[in-house]
Amino acid sequence: MPADLPITERISIPGWRLVVETARGGGPGGQHVNTADTAVRLRLHLGSVTEVHPGVLARIRRAFPSYVTNDDELVVSSRGSRSQSSNLDAAYARMAGMFRDNLQPPKRRKPTKPTRASKRRRLDGKAKHGAKKALRGRVRDDQG
Repeated sequence: MPADLPITERISIPGWRLVVETARGGGPGGQHVNTADTAVRLRLHLGSVTEVHPGVLARIRRAFPSYVTNDDELVVSSRGSRSQSSNLDAAYARMAGMFRDNLQPPKRRKPTKPTRASKRRRLDGKAKHGAKKALRGRVRDDQG
């Protein structure tokens, strides 16, 4: 059975909710790559998670749509290391980070108005730029 997934000091997802799958890692590696299942895929069915607020799960679904399957499973893969335990640790860390990053709702943007001085600076810059462009026109010879 997989280990628990600690998110914060008070929140952790029990290991029985997680499914760990292993597969052969791709890329070079000699004889080792043909025999060892080093790549790790960690699955969690989001609909069954009761340890975190449903709003957190909704934010995760919105933030990581390519990691959530049609069956509402969060799938995290790791294959960067030649060691299965290192890849498993990396997958656990990545999934816990996804939850940690979405525990707090994002701050609402407070719309602001540009100041009068910033409007003036913007218009002055536009006028200066237009004058510079006007000087680049074709040179006319009126004396002849």
